[in-house]
Amino acid sequence: MDEQDGIAGTRQLRDRPVPGDERRWLELLDALDLDELTERFMTRVVTVAGYDPAPIPVSELRRTGRLSFSTLIEGLRAGGFDGPVAISTEVGVSRARAGIPLEALMTAIRHDFNVLWEVLTRVANQEDAELVIRHTGIVLSTVDEYVSQVQQAYTAELTRMRAEEDSVHAGLIASLFDDPDPTHERLSSIATGLGLDVDSPLLVIAATGEDVRALRVIISEHVRAGGTMFTHHLGEVLIAFTRVPDGVGHSSAALAGKIAEVRVGYVRAEGIGTLRRSALTARDLAEVIAADETSAMTWRSGWARLAARSLNAAGNPILADVESALAACGPVERERLVEAVRAYLASGSIGASAAQLFCHRNTVANRLRRFADLTGVDPMIPAEAARLVVGWA
Repeated sequence: MDEQDGIAGTRQLRDRPVPGDERRWLELLDALDLDELTERFMTRVVTVAGYDPAPIPVSELRRTGRLSFSTLIEGLRAGGFDGPVAISTEVGVSRARAGIPLEALMTAIRHDFNVLWEVLTRVANQEDAELVIRHTGIVLSTVDEYVSQVQQAYTAELTRMRAEEDSVHAGLIASLFDDPDPTHERLSSIATGLGLDVDSPLLVIAATGEDVRALRVIISEHVRAGGTMFTHHLGEVLIAFTRVPDGVGHSSAALAGKIAEVRVGYVRAEGIGTLRRSALTARDLAEVIAADETSAMTWRSGWARLAARSLNAAGNPILADVESALAACGPVERERLVEAVRAYLASGSIGASAAQLFCHRNTVANRLRRFADLTGVDPMIPAEAARLVVGWA
């Protein structure tokens, strides 16, 4: 290596502090003016989306901004932070409580670094250039640790806030289900606490057993899409309810479509005053879904099953006489009679029934007549047909 190479080697630019840097580095930090740093920061932060207008008093922004710069400078003096930074926790907590989006908060904090770096490079002279470069890593790591602690405090506070809100909501919903006859004032108070209008129509969904998992997926997807869905447990049954989406847009259709495709009970409540009753109905509908069914049970599709369950539970056999009369038939005739009656009950039309069964209209009419003669229940008379609808539900 010749003499010139040796000189170049000794003057090679270093990327970290070297012995002898400390005195001048501290002089540069002493030259930083907190008032100037704060005012430069204030002119920028109030233009950040989420801070315009400021969601907290400007005086509070200025106070915490000044404290942040003071803390950062002390961190730079010490070569970085080695523990919790009080102002980072205060900033994170207060901004979460003020409802400032995390993205906006991170943008505001980036201005801390920009302002600090601009003023630091301005107070330095030309001879300080290499010294400042050697301290770049310390500046970046110090600011990064501050940012990290602010973000952690913000996230933790947001989690606490959501837990608090969920706890309050759970208490309001539980009180609604515990009181079968709340006053209008109480209903209004609960609705306000949940962010609902007292007369807002609600979608009420219930799932039981293994079907609860599918309902939880719907809840999660709805919340991620920006919606709100409340839950409550009735024993082993999960109840979920949400405001009926406005209009007939994509989100409304998407939610209804997802609900229709899973094994849940599904009804509409015309306001929070009918929520308890509607939830009980949704629960009952969920409980009468057959093992081989894969879609939601609505009031329209499930009312007959509920009626049958209620009558059977009361010890009133619905079709004992019909089954006894049909037992006198041979198995083939019985199958054809029941098939014809079921088809007719589903459509109310002999023609439609004939098309469904691929036979002549007269054949269907004859089978309906034969069924009436045999059982004493005429499926063409609505009052008598209702017993068949419920009994075969």
